[in-house]
Amino acid sequence: MATEGGFDYIVVGAGSAGCVLAARLSEDPDCSVLLLEAGGRDSHPYLRMPMAFLKVMVDPQFDWGYMSEPEPNLDGRQLWIPRGKVLGGSSTTNGMFFMRGHPLDFDGWKKAGCEGWGYQDLLPYFKRSESHWRGAGKYHGGKGPINVIPNATEKLLHKPLMEAARAAGYPTTDDIDGPQPEGFARGELSIDKRGRRCSTSRAYLRPNMQRPNLKVITRAHTTRVLLKGDRAVGVEYLHNKETRTVTANREIILCGGAYNSPQMLLLSGIGPGDELRKQGVKPLINLPGVGKNLSEHPVTLIEFAATKPVTFLSELRLDRAVISVLRWAMFGTGPFATQINSANGMIKTIPELDRPDIQLMCNPIRMDANLWFPGFSKQKEHLFSVGIVGLHPASRGQVCLRSADPMEPPGIFMNLLSDPRDWDLLRRGIRAARQIYRSGPQGELTGRELTPGEDVQSDEALNAFIRKHVELTQHPVGTCSMGTGDLAVVDPDLKVRGMTGLRVADASIMPTVPGGNTNAACIMIGEKAADLIRGRQEPAENP
Repeated sequence: MATEGGFDYIVVGAGSAGCVLAARLSEDPDCSVLLLEAGGRDSHPYLRMPMAFLKVMVDPQFDWGYMSEPEPNLDGRQLWIPRGKVLGGSSTTNGMFFMRGHPLDFDGWKKAGCEGWGYQDLLPYFKRSESHWRGAGKYHGGKGPINVIPNATEKLLHKPLMEAARAAGYPTTDDIDGPQPEGFARGELSIDKRGRRCSTSRAYLRPNMQRPNLKVITRAHTTRVLLKGDRAVGVEYLHNKETRTVTANREIILCGGAYNSPQMLLLSGIGPGDELRKQGVKPLINLPGVGKNLSEHPVTLIEFAATKPVTFLSELRLDRAVISVLRWAMFGTGPFATQINSANGMIKTIPELDRPDIQLMCNPIRMDANLWFPGFSKQKEHLFSVGIVGLHPASRGQVCLRSADPMEPPGIFMNLLSDPRDWDLLRRGIRAARQIYRSGPQGELTGRELTPGEDVQSDEALNAFIRKHVELTQHPVGTCSMGTGDLAVVDPDLKVRGMTGLRVADASIMPTVPGGNTNAACIMIGEKAADLIRGRQEPAENP
């Protein structure tokens, strides 16, 4: 076993929050920062091309390859759980949607005891992270590392869908992260000015890799945190088939995400004592909430035939696709420099609700589309697909150890749809989507309903469809939950309870999942964590 010299800070996991944290901490030339990442570099061109996100998300060289345990409410189905294993983590492999969630989501954290985590507390960090296409203002930042652009919707049938939403009685909004965080809107994406994916690795880490006080090691799989009493003093990791240890003079910050951060704590003897003993791990710090409170947005996809050949499938004809790739590579423009989303609908299916409960991810293309060319491969039918996302699920799962082997994946029990309210939520979402796609000018383009099918109307029939087809949105949170109760793992300063020298800063600390895509919130956590660690009371401006 090799032992390395100490660093002031060790950041475990170069994902959405980890890259932010390492970059911000290393701004101080008087401290040293080590960033450990289990995956590799993010140099593959597919990781840079926005339209290639569906391809890289399933590529095993960039993914942890996780699957859930058999789901008891889904006839024992196992759910696919893509998680980025590469510099930038899932910000390097996701769909690049950049939105924050409703302000009331964060105010709910504050009311639950997380002082300093209300919407107005966090807005400066959201703003600090972004260089928004609208420029700096009350709701947006203009000088941050993450470049945010509106989706280019010219070929994505955005206008008829917006008109259909209004015709069906739903609002539209010019800015889902602005004064009206409800309604149908054009999606906004983390894509840079050259048409490349703007991951945290590219935006935060790479510009600062030459700092003498920042060291990044890839292919470094951290296996446990080393403790001395109740203090974290270092970590053990595998690199080039060799076990190494490195010490931390100040702090260790876990940024592995909602699955890997709790696994790391459990492997280190931090968690529910009885569960650790069953897996052959000696309990050192009893924290019963580690791995509990797992929350995820359930999503089910419905499809309609198109009455005309107007969907994005036309852009996948081989000759057009080749031209699009060249346009992207040379100029950073064209259909492959963007995303395939027509509109992002944040709606209330019950008028009395205080915030949206359903997100409609509207795509003018079938999800199994591929390249085609007349005479060589048959063109598939033109379809519209709609992802029905339940924004505030009541069901909770957990992450646990399968064994004491750090190379074995964690056991992930999503426990999806265990609460009856979540079934009702998705049914309401399906019925709302049906109404919208039959309204206004979009209704003229919408043909027969293919899935679940127009004959699937009753609650029982819709439940059967959902049970067979529901999946995950890749927005897991909550497994090292922040709070003050018995099951809280970290306090509002993100310090692991009962310990010194150890924090967690990633999606796992979120007490509840925000109502929307979670990447912007993860980046915000990295920004706020840096200030907490450096003792800043007010958010500093971007340099």
